[in-house]
Amino acid sequence: MTYPFAAMLSRMKYINRWGLMRNTRPESLAEHVTECAVTAHILAALAADEFGADDVRPEKVALAALYHDADEILTGDLPTPVKYRNRGILGEYKRIEEEMSETIVKGIPESISERIRSAVIADDLTDHEKKIIKAADKLSALFKCIEEERSGNQEFGSAKKSTLEKLRQDVLPETQYFMDHFLPCFEMDLDELISQNNN
Repeated sequence: MTYPFAAMLSRMKYINRWGLMRNTRPESLAEHVTECAVTAHILAALAADEFGADDVRPEKVALAALYHDADEILTGDLPTPVKYRNRGILGEYKRIEEEMSETIVKGIPESISERIRSAVIADDLTDHEKKIIKAADKLSALFKCIEEERSGNQEFGSAKKSTLEKLRQDVLPETQYFMDHFLPCFEMDLDELISQNNN
C-alpha cells in the first residue's frame, strides 16, 4: 500500500500566489505556509505568554497554520477579488476547500489518520486560535507587499493598504504588538537586521 499525502504536500512549491499581480519574485504556496506558521507561532506565543491567554496553544496553532492552505494543492490559489466577490462564491469555495482538504488527508495510514487529520482540518481550534491564524495569513500577505514595494514594484500598493486596514479591524493584542515591534524590521536590509539584533 502506498500513501500519497506527503508527496501531495510537497507540491505546494508548484503553486504560485498573487496570480493577478505583476511580481518581481514569485511566491510559492510552500513559502507562504512556512511564513504563516512561523508568524502564527509568534502571535500565539505572545497571546499565551505576553497577554496571558489561556485559550491559545502555540504549537497547535503553528501546526494548523502550516497546513491551513493545503487544499490549494488541488484548487490553486483563487485570487482574492474572485473569492470574496459575493457570499455565494465565497460559500461555495469554502465548501470546495473543505472537500479538497478531506481528499488530501485520505492519503495517510489509518494508524496516524486522526493525528494528521486534526492538524490539516483544524476543527478543534478555539476561536482565538483561528483568529491568530487569520492574522498570520494577513501578515504574510503584508510581508509580500512590503517586499514588492522595496523592490520598486508599485503594483502591490493597494493590496498593502487594504491588508493593513483588515489587520487593524478588531485587532488582537498580540497582532498589534507584532505590528508595533516586529513589522518595522521587514523594511530593513540584512545588515540593518543584524545591527538591530546586536542592540
